[in-house]
Amino acid sequence: MDFHTIKRLPPYVFDEVNRMKAQARAAGADIIDFGMGNPDMPTPPHIVEKLVEAARNPRTHRYSASRGIAGLRKAIAGYYQRRFGVTLDPDKETIVTLGSKEGLAHLALAITAPGDTIIVPNPSYPIHTYGFILAGANIRHLPVGPNQDFMNNLARAVKHSVPSPRVLVVSYPSNPTAQVVGLDFYREVVDFCRANNIYIVSDIAYSEIYFDDVPPPSILQVKGAKEIAIEFTSLSKTYAMPGWRIGFGCGCPTLVHALSRVKSYLDYGAFTPIQIAGTAALNGPQDCVAEIRAIYKARRDVLVSSLKTAGWEIPSPAATMFAWAPLPPSCAAMGSLEFSKLLLKEAHVAVSPGVGFGEYGEGFVRIGLVENEQRVRQAARNIKRFLGRLHNAEAAQDAPPPRLQAAAS
Repeated sequence: MDFHTIKRLPPYVFDEVNRMKAQARAAGADIIDFGMGNPDMPTPPHIVEKLVEAARNPRTHRYSASRGIAGLRKAIAGYYQRRFGVTLDPDKETIVTLGSKEGLAHLALAITAPGDTIIVPNPSYPIHTYGFILAGANIRHLPVGPNQDFMNNLARAVKHSVPSPRVLVVSYPSNPTAQVVGLDFYREVVDFCRANNIYIVSDIAYSEIYFDDVPPPSILQVKGAKEIAIEFTSLSKTYAMPGWRIGFGCGCPTLVHALSRVKSYLDYGAFTPIQIAGTAALNGPQDCVAEIRAIYKARRDVLVSSLKTAGWEIPSPAATMFAWAPLPPSCAAMGSLEFSKLLLKEAHVAVSPGVGFGEYGEGFVRIGLVENEQRVRQAARNIKRFLGRLHNAEAAQDAPPPRLQAAAS
C-alpha cells in the first residue's frame, strides 16, 4: 500500500548497520557498540527510590496530567532559575513531555501547516527534520559545523525560501557534531528571527554533559527570546534516565499552549510516579550529575588518546556523549556507511554513519561514549589491527609486479 506520510520518510540509514550488528551477535561475536546514544549508567538511587515510593501509592496509578503535574512544572522552573537565571511561569511557560523527542514531534504537528518551510540544521538529530516532515512541512537544510558561517547560511536560506520560513531549529551542544555555542550566538539568532517573524525551537538535551569550565547557555537567557522560542530538554542524559521517557519544554507561552492543546488529545502524560521521580531528580542533590559528567569525560579522554595511538586522530568533543569523527584518510573515499559496515565486520566495533544525520554528515561517523574505559581501549586495539590490515592490503595492491628473470640461454 502507498501511504503519503510513510513515502516521505527515506529508508533508515542505520538499519543496515543494525542488522549486521544483530547477525554478528547471533553468531557469537563480541560487538563493542558505540552506535546508539543510549546511556549505560544506572539511574541514581535516590531517584529510583522516589519512583518506588510513589508507585506504592495506588492513587498514582490513575491517569496523570497531560501538561505534567504541578510539582514537576515548578521543579522545572526552579531548575531554569538556578542554572540559567531564567524566570519561568510554571503554568504558562513549562510543559512536561514523554522525553524531548515526543515534545519536538508533537510541537511540529501543532504549529505546522502542509507546505510550511522549516529551517533545520544539517547534520542533525533525525527528529529535528522528520518531526516536521511528518507534519507536512518542506525542509530547508542549513549546513552547520565548525567550518560553516551559521548566520550567513541562515540569511541565505531565508532569502531564497518560498514560502518564508516559519520555524528555525537549533540544537547546542549538538548531536551529532558536539559543537557548542555561547550567548552571543543566541543573541544574533534571536535578533534575526524576531526581525523575520520566525519561531525558534531549541534542543539542549546535552546541556549538562559538558567538559569545559563554562556550562552551555540556554537561548532563553537572551532578552526577548521567550517571545519566539521554546526549548526542549530531558532527564535522559543528565540523570541517566533514558528509558523513563521524561522531558520538558519551556519558553514562549504561545508555543507551549499549542503543544499542550495537541497533547491533550494524544496522551494523559507520563506515569505519575515517573513525574514524581523527575521532580526529585531536579530538586534533589546534584552531585550525581557531576559524577555522570565525569564518567563521560574520562571515556572521552580514553577514546581520543587510544584512537590516536591506533592511527585515527579525532577531535576531542567539548560536550555531549559523542565524538564526531572524520573518517581515517585511507577510508575517506568509501563513505561513512561503507566504513561503518567494514568497521563492524573487521573490527567488531559499531558506530553510526554520519550520513544518517543528513547529507552534510557524510565523511564522518558518530562514536557514542556508551562503553566503559576498558571496552574503549579494546575497541582501539581492534581498530588499530583493522587499519593495519587495510594499510597492508593497499600497499600490496600498489606494489609493482615482480620483475621477470631473464630465461637462461
